[in-house]
Amino acid sequence: MNIIAIDPGTHESAYVICDYGTLKPIDKGKIPNAELLEQLPEMIMLNSIQYVGIEYMQSYGMGVGKETFETCYFIGRMTERILRQTAIKEIIPIYRNEEKIGTVGNMRANDTAIRHYLIDTFAEHDFKTGKGTKSNPDWFYGFSKDMWQAYAQAYILKLKVEGKM
Repeated sequence: MNIIAIDPGTHESAYVICDYGTLKPIDKGKIPNAELLEQLPEMIMLNSIQYVGIEYMQSYGMGVGKETFETCYFIGRMTERILRQTAIKEIIPIYRNEEKIGTVGNMRANDTAIRHYLIDTFAEHDFKTGKGTKSNPDWFYGFSKDMWQAYAQAYILKLKVEGKM
């Protein structure tokens, strides 16, 4: 059984597919939204995905711009495609504040603090970057940019499925 977590963006989105039991990454990437939207049903079927988590937007009382609304629209398009074209019955929303509390335990946590938490929790030998090398890859080999956030969402997704959040 596997899970997928998606960190949506205005033009590109990051995703991570993990083994549900170990949270070991199986696949990851950051691809154009149109490409992800097209590939999602097949990705879910071929990887035996049981749970889907998508980072949802939440208001902090500040003004937002066009890009925020475009991302919201894309989240809706992904949700509709997944629910209509796969056996998935529910998308589990993941909110940024849940990532911060569920990892670092502090609402002031930033991406760097979350990344360090993930490295401390999952890295097996490269405790600096969690990536290792080509000849000796570690847990997060090949990760970059928003893939870290997608992995944090996968971690929170598992906690939510297990009723721990």
